[in-house]
Formats: sequence, structure tokens, C-alpha cells
Amino acid sequence: MTALAACGVRVERCGRTVLAASLFASYGELVAVAGPNGAGKSTLLATLAGDVSPVAGEVRLDGRPIGSYPPATLARLRSVLPQRSAVTFPFRVAEVVAMGRAAWAGTPRAAFDDAAVEAALGTTELAALRQRPVTRLSGGEQARVALARVLAQDTPVVLLDEPTASLDLRHQERVLREARRLADAGRAVVAVLHDLGAAAAYADTVVLLHRGRVVAAGPPGEVLDPAVVSAVYDQPVDVVRHPVTGAPLVTPRRDARSGAGARTTVLG
Repeated sequence: MTALAACGVRVERCGRTVLAASLFASYGELVAVAGPNGAGKSTLLATLAGDVSPVAGEVRLDGRPIGSYPPATLARLRSVLPQRSAVTFPFRVAEVVAMGRAAWAGTPRAAFDDAAVEAALGTTELAALRQRPVTRLSGGEQARVALARVLAQDTPVVLLDEPTASLDLRHQERVLREARRLADAGRAVVAVLHDLGAAAAYADTVVLLHRGRVVAAGPPGEVLDPAVVSAVYDQPVDVVRHPVTGAPLVTPRRDARSGAGARTTVLG
């Protein structure tokens, strides 16, 4: 069943089109959105979240225009991890994570607030830091707090903008495994990812953006074509198979002598 659908959405800034795209995410599916800097990934995610209004097309959540939902209802249906979510006041970690439960105040599911917060702290390995002021955490720890808040919100649709940024290798993998687990449990998950290998390993669908438009969308093995990826990123790449999983691995093509690759033609 389709959970979230962006149908021919167009977003403009200062009279210039910065996004003209469609995207569909079903329950039980993890969709990875990839592309170079400035491709429109964050704009697409914000549009899917209902935080940016397109000048054309529409976003539908569970078959209804996303703008038709009252804010409290929308917060119970979809959660959003923005690219930047700095906390400037010295709230404690557990307090920030508990903010994700605000949407459920006054509902029967408020009875699960404590359990949801504890589960989120455990998943993000923050239980030992629960009383630490967020302002005293490292950048990577703060990123995990922001993710824990989203997990505690416990919504059927989850939108993650670069959830692995600022994280070390271990925590990157934990975040990606959690995104996969959420999808396997029946959630619809859309994640902006820069690591194409990670997208291939965990996502059901990869949407490749270039200059605000969808260049390719589909299973990772089909989308991550070396010619397409090389053109989109203006960087020659090789696509090989992981020796164990067989998932595509995208690596920059490097000259053995200088480490520099020849330039490629950028898609127009």
C-alpha cells in the first residue's frame, strides 16, 4: 500500500525551479534518495514532510493531501529527522528524546511514553548519557539524540535527512539497520543518503536526483549503473559487487599514478 506519494511536485525559489519530481513510498519499503550536493534531496524530503509547499503537483499521505491534516494528526503519522537539528538550550538527553512523544499527549498512546523513550535511547546507545546536557555532547552524539527523538515519536512514516552524517562507522551501520528494521516492521521509510553503497545494501528503492529531477528510480542494482552515476556526479565510477551480499558497491575510478579521474559529461 502506498503510504506517501509526491505526484509531479514542483518547488520554486526566487522564481527558479529547484525541484520537479515524483516519488512513491509504500509501507514496508525503505527508499533511499541520493544525488550530488544541490540536487534537491533535502527539498524533496521537506516537501514530502509537508514543510515545503510545491507550486505544482501535490503530496499525498495515506491517500489524502498532506496539507489537509491538522498539525497534531500529521505529527502522529510522520516523523522527520532534518539535516540540522541543533539544540541550543541545556536540556538533558532524555528530555529531548521525550519531546518526540509530544504528539501523543492526551491520547491513549501517551501511556507508552516512557517505554518509547527507553527503547529509543537503547537503540541509539544513549542510555548511559540520559542525564547529560545535550549541549555538552559531541556532534555525533547530538545527531544520535535527534534520531532517538524521531524513533520515540513512533510514526508509520519516517523521513530521515542524512541520518548517518557526523556518525562513526559503527553508528552509521546501526542507524541503517534500524531504518531497515522499521521498514521490515511495516513502516514507510525515506532516507537521504550520500553513501551509494549503503543505499544499495539497505534500500529497496533508490531514487537518484540530479538538478532537482529524478534521473533514475528503482532497485539499487538497476539504478546504480556506472554510466549514469558517473554522469550524475561528474566523476567516473566503477560499480562492483560485494563479495558476500552481492549488493552494488560504487567506487570512484582513480588513476593509479595520480589518483585523479578524467572528467565526464554532466547530464543536462
